[in-house]
Parts: sequence; structure tokens; C-alpha cells
Amino acid sequence: MNELSRLKPPAGAVRKRMRKGRGPGSGKGKTSARGQKGQKSRSGGAPPPGFEGGQMPLQRRLPKGGFTNIFRVEYSEVNVKQLEARFEEGAVVDPQGLVDAGLTRNTRQPVKLLGNGDVTKKFTVKVHKVSASAQSKVEAAGGTVEVIGG
Repeated sequence: MNELSRLKPPAGAVRKRMRKGRGPGSGKGKTSARGQKGQKSRSGGAPPPGFEGGQMPLQRRLPKGGFTNIFRVEYSEVNVKQLEARFEEGAVVDPQGLVDAGLTRNTRQPVKLLGNGDVTKKFTVKVHKVSASAQSKVEAAGGTVEVIGG
């Protein structure tokens, strides 16, 4: 009976690791497979990553570009068809309600309502931003859209 504690790899499948620089009997003594002289035979003797022998390296040949706008505001996007699927008629849809319904991750990120899909139920929607199409669809169904600060 095979037990997990007695499992072993098959014979010959695992080779012992090579121990370099441990004398002539090891087969990799003396120069330890580094050859004779030269930069790559020395301790710490390898050029740094990206070094191209004195030629201007690629990361310095290519131009820098772009910037990061530190004032950019990332919105959680919610479509009206998602409201239709997750909320009942007459519901008040606010950022906390969207988190509870699983449509956004947290209340720290502002919410923008987008107009993808159709809405037939009447909602009171309180979001930070709303697209024109989303607002017209919610209001056409008898609901209201309130833009909140934050």
C-alpha cells in the first residue's frame, strides 16, 4: 500500500547538485567552470543588466514620454441596466446601496451613472456624476437623479 509519507521519486530522476570549487576530485575545482582570466571569471565581474559594451543602451536611446495627472478622478461606473436588475421599484440608489448590491467595491470611489441599457422601474438615484443619456432614461421612467458632492 502506498502512503504519502513513503513516496519517493523513481531511481535516477534526482541528481545531486553540483558543488563548484571543492577540489580536483569534484570535476569542477580550481577555476570552478569559469574558464581562465577575464571579467566574467572575477567575483562580481559581470556588467550590469542593460550594459551594451559602451554603446548607448536601449533604455537611454528611447525617448521618455507621458505624465501622470495627479488630479485625475477615477469613477466607479454603473449602467442603468444594472440598476434595473438589482433594485426594486421605488428604491433609493446611493453609493452605499450600490456597494450592498455588489455593483461597486467601496464608497470611497465616486460613482458615475452611465446610460447603457433600458430602465422601466422608478428610482431615486444619488450619484456623483451622471451621463445625459442615463439621466434622461431614469427620468423617462418616472425616477429622479440627484448629483451629490464628494
